[in-house]
Amino acid sequence: MAAEIVCNRWTVLVLRELLCGTTRFNDLRRGVPRMSPSLLSKRLKELEVAGLISVTPSGQPGVMDYRPTQAGEDLRDVIMSLGFWAQRWVESSLSLKNLDPSLLMWDMRRNLRPEPLPPRRCTINFIYPELSGERKSWWLVIDGATVDLCLTDPGYEVDLYVTCPLRTMTAVWMGIATLEREVANGGIELTGDKAIARSMQQWLGLSPFAKGVRAVG
Repeated sequence: MAAEIVCNRWTVLVLRELLCGTTRFNDLRRGVPRMSPSLLSKRLKELEVAGLISVTPSGQPGVMDYRPTQAGEDLRDVIMSLGFWAQRWVESSLSLKNLDPSLLMWDMRRNLRPEPLPPRRCTINFIYPELSGERKSWWLVIDGATVDLCLTDPGYEVDLYVTCPLRTMTAVWMGIATLEREVANGGIELTGDKAIARSMQQWLGLSPFAKGVRAVG
């Protein structure tokens, strides 16, 4: 019965988003961008019926809050263990095969640490030159403890430009490559505020599984 609840396609990823603090439908869609809205609605209803999440009005018309119940919270170790298993055993070339800039930037936004940044609004523009259209440029706007991800130019002065292939930034985020090495060898170009650039290792939000040790052989 547990497998019937948790092992349906996408369910583990939806639970991951909920356990990471995402509470709104549109934000859940950004965290699982390849999942259709209708299937997401279906999975959320199934999780509610199974008692893993609660659904309550947010106070905004037509907008609901989705939060893990105690039963959902008790799956946290299971979900995290699956991620660390993948970090250890799934071949890195396979992990880097299906790249998604929206998913990468959403996770970076969620895990970014504002404390090392100056105590003012900071705007960081990530540019992936090999991509086209709206997938090429992304903005993180940090104002105090609030971190916003913008798909279009927010109109603020940019403090730091980060230019690199999407594969390179994804490898850094996953812990397969290091930021220091990629900057040193020219894989990542940093232009702008030198203090923000120097502290990037401290504020950049890496995958919670980045510290996992990969298997050898």
